[in-house]
Amino acid sequence: MLHKIQLSLVDKLLPTMRSLAALLTCIVLISCSEKREFDVIIEGGLIYDGSGSPPFQADVGIRGDTIAYLGNLKSANAKSRINAEGLAIAPGFINMLSWATESLIIDGNAQSDIRQGVTLEVMGEGFSMGPLSPAMKEDLGREMKKAGLDYEIDWTTLGEYLNSLERRGISPNVASFIGATTLRIHELGYINRYPNKEEMWRMKALVRKGMEEGALGIGASLIYAPASYAPTEELIELCKMASEYGGMYITHMRSEGDNIFAAVLETIRIAKEGKLPAEIYHLKLAGQRNWNKLDSVLSLIEQANQEGIKITTDMYTYPAGATGLDAAMPTWLQEGGINDWIARMQNPTLRERALKEMKEPSDQWENLMLLAGDPSNVLLVGFTNDSLKQFTGKTLKQVSEIHGKSPEETAMDLVCADSTRVGTVYFLMNEENIKRQIALPYMSFGSDAEAPATEGWFLKSSTHPRAYGNFSRLLGKYVRDEKVIPLEEAIRKLTFLPATNLKIEKRGRLVLGYYADVVVFDPSTIQDHATFDNPHQYSTGVTHVFVNGVQVLRDGEHTGAKPGRVVRGPGWKP
Repeated sequence: MLHKIQLSLVDKLLPTMRSLAALLTCIVLISCSEKREFDVIIEGGLIYDGSGSPPFQADVGIRGDTIAYLGNLKSANAKSRINAEGLAIAPGFINMLSWATESLIIDGNAQSDIRQGVTLEVMGEGFSMGPLSPAMKEDLGREMKKAGLDYEIDWTTLGEYLNSLERRGISPNVASFIGATTLRIHELGYINRYPNKEEMWRMKALVRKGMEEGALGIGASLIYAPASYAPTEELIELCKMASEYGGMYITHMRSEGDNIFAAVLETIRIAKEGKLPAEIYHLKLAGQRNWNKLDSVLSLIEQANQEGIKITTDMYTYPAGATGLDAAMPTWLQEGGINDWIARMQNPTLRERALKEMKEPSDQWENLMLLAGDPSNVLLVGFTNDSLKQFTGKTLKQVSEIHGKSPEETAMDLVCADSTRVGTVYFLMNEENIKRQIALPYMSFGSDAEAPATEGWFLKSSTHPRAYGNFSRLLGKYVRDEKVIPLEEAIRKLTFLPATNLKIEKRGRLVLGYYADVVVFDPSTIQDHATFDNPHQYSTGVTHVFVNGVQVLRDGEHTGAKPGRVVRGPGWKP
């Protein structure tokens, strides 16, 4: 029967063949497709192909960087064979919100994510690593040196940064949005004002260049200064340009707590008027007084989708978020950047004004300290000043008691002493909402964290456990143990759903002709181990990982291979 199909194919092609050489080429191509020789065969496993359909038993044949066969390969030849009996075989997982922007430069192995099956890091939440002005390059270099790092910033545009990562060598694939904050800083600096006509034109020109370099769209982080200074109309204009290239808008909204309804409506407006799909970063209801708003928020999202305005979401699988002490201070205080911020906090009059505002709810800015409910729910995890690292892992309440000052004053003192925003974890969400969100059909997942290792530079500070456990926690705690959603649905949300939303071609599925980004794991043992007290712990249960056909994890250990590539968006012009 197979030979009849092949002959039929040749018959159909013959009318278009102009020479014997063309006919011979066609026959060679058909023969190659039937070769029973592969670089790697993964055999005996249960395939979850990313579609959300029930799994099926089959072998996977990898040739080069491509999935070349799905079926019975017992009699086939391969340079390497992997026994996956009793294991799940799935497309590589997509981290929809990664902050591996700098950790990949420090260590391209991305161990924390590779060991969870992540094969694509998607970056660009508000701030992206390009385009950079000369002043921004200087600031970034100064910031890195302050953190004990010294590397050459050998790029200016976002595309150059991504290419630089690929040249340096990285284990996962990488992609990025253009940061709306980055565009604003590039043209306006840290000033709180609207862009003029010429500045807006230049920002849009930067979007055009970024999209043609392969950016995925526009990313915003509107809770933070100077991003919070941008009016809705500015974001719409940037999105209109991205939409011309098939991009999308993805946003950390202006509010995830008291003013979340207005924030969701703004997102919908930007998507509608910007003429592009939008995704809400790390959807959450922050603060106990807001936990009961989930139904109303989902109603707004679903109504927009029914009207043809595509809105999707992503999340991390923990009840706490991580950011900095800047999220506990009014944004006017931070205008101009870290030096001006510190100068204002050292001005008695301005300090007193800020302290008063930090203790009162406001519809002008999101105060995560108030939403956390108590300073004991604010955990300090990131300092650069060695004299302050003794406070790593302590709560703001504990440190304020040590200093004999209010939590608000202590927060200011810590920022002044460290000359950074100070890495902070805020406990904001409840477990029931997390489970309900996981089950949403349009929900995908992102760590909102770097991709560290349990050694070297990364141990100089603490982190959020999501950096090590976000994806394995989903598959272990919420899928296997608590049965919130079936495994095949969880894998769809980790693979095909985000790939489709991002308009990425040939990734996110286990089908013939797609890139061989493959994860082999044990559904019965996959587990996160990172905790808030001890976050630097790898997840377990993922056995093998392939990126572009190259094995980067073998029997649970990193191989040292760095086959990661830049994954470009739909507007890319080579």
